[in-house]
Amino acid sequence: MQSKHIHLIGICGTAMASLAGMLQAQGHRVTGSDAAAYPPMSDQLAAMKIPVHEPYAEANLAQRPDLVVVGNAISRGNVELEYVLDTRIPFCSMAAILHDEFLVGRESLVVAGTHGKTTTTSMLAWIYEVASRTDAALAPSFLIGGVAENFGTSFHVRPTRPFLLEGDEYDTAFFDKGPKFLHYFPDAAILTHVEFDHADIYEDLKAVKTAFKRFVNLIPRRGRIVAFDGAENVTECVAKAFCAVERYGFAPSSHWRVTGMTHDAHGTRWTVLRAGEHFADLTLPMAGEHNALNATAAAALAAGQGVPVAAIVEALASFRSVKRRLEVRAEVGGVTVIDDFAHHPTAIRETLRALRNAYPGRRLWAVLEPRSNTLRRNVFEEALVESLSLADHVVLAGVFKSENIPVHERLAPENVVARLNEGGTPAELCADADAIVASIAPRLAAGDVVAILSNGGFGDIYHKLPAALEQVTA
Repeated sequence: MQSKHIHLIGICGTAMASLAGMLQAQGHRVTGSDAAAYPPMSDQLAAMKIPVHEPYAEANLAQRPDLVVVGNAISRGNVELEYVLDTRIPFCSMAAILHDEFLVGRESLVVAGTHGKTTTTSMLAWIYEVASRTDAALAPSFLIGGVAENFGTSFHVRPTRPFLLEGDEYDTAFFDKGPKFLHYFPDAAILTHVEFDHADIYEDLKAVKTAFKRFVNLIPRRGRIVAFDGAENVTECVAKAFCAVERYGFAPSSHWRVTGMTHDAHGTRWTVLRAGEHFADLTLPMAGEHNALNATAAAALAAGQGVPVAAIVEALASFRSVKRRLEVRAEVGGVTVIDDFAHHPTAIRETLRALRNAYPGRRLWAVLEPRSNTLRRNVFEEALVESLSLADHVVLAGVFKSENIPVHERLAPENVVARLNEGGTPAELCADADAIVASIAPRLAAGDVVAILSNGGFGDIYHKLPAALEQVTA
């Protein structure tokens, strides 16, 4: 593509911010706009010196761009989108330009699934990066929906063939309501989990499974799918694949079988058997059974693509996680503040289980902002209560932008709090981040672990709570 001025509407989304950097690396002049910028993507954009305009306004397009990329969070009525349509500035979706500009002629390796795809893609990218130290052809290009700590970025663009992608099942754009991952045409793929999610665009679990079945149907006969072996939904979605399917999990029949898992303060250790034969003893400096499974999937896909076992073992042992995935944000007065992106009851459950393993015997607080389009709805109320009950104390914020959710569909946090208290888990409801900080900071004690769960900025609680703890312990 000839060098152009490309403007991204909704640039601070994880995928959009990454695309901005990729386009800049290709020599394009990149600008963008968003309603609100927050870390880690705002930091990444600032480091790349990509201008970000706030808020949305026609004036942001005064220097008419050659092309506008419309983020999937942007809908009709957005002032910039309306200006683009009125003035006929050429526009496209993130997924479409990603395919046309970066994926043609490469080996596309896609990680898909309701949970774990950001971490798994980051693991896969780091495996390839370590392997490239002895084989330069394996140096990966990648796009991840988060900042991979080993790289300090969410993307890389290189001239080599492997291109590793997080495959998002969310819709593509206001004019393309199909999943983004249908644009990526994988040569091989990982499928982690398939559950009902994104209740704003999928009517039910059947619709979600249909999307993943279409994804599987894109993989050529010469390709391969590494699929989780512990869920009926995954089994159904890969049942009609035309390519080889290799299952991973704990079952004796799993092609990639996880055995002998142990946890301690330093992380997780386990052995992987490949078709019943010893493959590798793996170590991961992260807590959580789910993270070990993610690592096994990444190892399996990489090994099948020719990556040496030694590189896989070395990479996982030195893996540094992803921003906002069990990320320790502060240690103040013996209180550990954890930031995690969990925004689905299953992810919340696995996050709290992982923290139990990482911090045994310590009091665990779960502080949740119902912010995602799914979690703001009442469809998961029962599952949410079950997941949060793994904590010793739960604090819920009010539903983010509750007015955007129909009353009959809206989550009632007060119901969740009441049911938790009835079940013996102390819980309370606070209006916002400031109210939460004021309520819990004086009550936190040395040894407590606070898991802050949100897929957004959460009123800057990640800074406000440690600051309040500093005052309390001063």
